[in-house]
Amino acid sequence: MKDEETHRYMSECAAEAARVARGVPAERLSDPTHCPGWDVRTLVDNWVLYTSHGLEHRALRKQLPDELVARDFTADPQWAQAYADQLERAVAAWADPAVWEGEVDLGMATMPATELAPMLVKEMAVHGWDVAAATGQEFRISDGAARLVLDVVERHGDLYRQYDGFAAVVPVAEDAPLFERALGASGRDPRRGAARTTG
Repeated sequence: MKDEETHRYMSECAAEAARVARGVPAERLSDPTHCPGWDVRTLVDNWVLYTSHGLEHRALRKQLPDELVARDFTADPQWAQAYADQLERAVAAWADPAVWEGEVDLGMATMPATELAPMLVKEMAVHGWDVAAATGQEFRISDGAARLVLDVVERHGDLYRQYDGFAAVVPVAEDAPLFERALGASGRDPRRGAARTTG
């Protein structure tokens, strides 16, 4: 059954990701980031690939083609608009209740679509914050979306760390905003950027 709340947060985080993308200056693409060995261009390419194309391909039960995996999305001067358009298509694909039924093939394993969807929302929010922090922007999401992200990070943190998806936990105050707590639990230091919720 389609999770209306998760889909609403998916749409919210996609809109915020599109906003942050439009705020990435071309002259900052070669700047370093807090992700070791990655400049802004590499970070953005990974973000665009998995949070828009990957999001749609998961819904359609298709694997990402090699051409997309190898593409430098930022080579297109209009990449931010193309990303926004692709995000809309991806979120629309998840609007179909049938997409939430059954399992999604992840290559080495399968996962129920209802469990995977919140993890995809987490990817959009956390990597959106990565890009925002690297380019002097804020990533703003509602408390509801932040709670979802925190739940995913706390539930699957050990799995992400097993595959080097998360660094060691960064201590954050227990009364810190939900999104800051999620970032800390995912191995990110919220003090490197602005993580705000919109209430």
